[in-house]
Amino acid sequence: MSQEKLAISPLQCLPRRVSPALPPFLFSPDQVRRLFDLARQLRPHPRAPDQGETYRMIFALLYGLGLRVGEVCRLQRQDVDLDQQLLVVRKAKFGKDRLVPFGPRMAHAISDYPQRTDARRDALPAECPLFSFDPNKRRPVQPTTVSARFHDLVAKLNLSIPAGVSPPHLHCLRHSFAVGTLLRWYRTGVDPMTRLLDLSTFLGHVSPSSTSVYLTITPELLACASQRFASFAAGSRKEGVR
Repeated sequence: MSQEKLAISPLQCLPRRVSPALPPFLFSPDQVRRLFDLARQLRPHPRAPDQGETYRMIFALLYGLGLRVGEVCRLQRQDVDLDQQLLVVRKAKFGKDRLVPFGPRMAHAISDYPQRTDARRDALPAECPLFSFDPNKRRPVQPTTVSARFHDLVAKLNLSIPAGVSPPHLHCLRHSFAVGTLLRWYRTGVDPMTRLLDLSTFLGHVSPSSTSVYLTITPELLACASQRFASFAAGSRKEGVR
């Protein structure tokens, strides 16, 4: 039997239509504070007696440190190093572990969290989850549970969503952290181009190109970048005159 090589495959597949992704909703500091306040006001529930403080702390880590919700839910008590002000994030994306530093305000919030919730946490094993509604504190809170509560609270914020922007979802807190970090660098005189690798490492990305997905250009960022370029151009003109 003779065999021949087909020049064109007889199987023809139409390309899949891919809708352009909408830019994420970015929370302002005031909107995040309102989210935290709503979380804290959650009433105790038989299955979640300390849900107010728990959700507030989870949202604080998502926004304040840019963690993924799965990373927060997997945190164990032993992963918090208050002396070094570090979180050990285990089995993050691609199975990697990483260290996430935090500042004094976050250290105070984390250290105070057990005192505001279940006093028995001090006697729990180090490998117990940091966030749990299980009576025995052995099973961690699930990302889907956190997401559902987030959407419940966001609905009460009555946020004004700009046209062409995706409705708020839990991952928007991570996006807000990345853009907020870039904005703070601009405003404090730090050159973001020299720190993108730091931000990429902090977020657990393999390269700055992965981080670029999170860096939505906002009017505030554009204004800061334009002002920096104007200062650079003015300095270059002065040097040219000399």
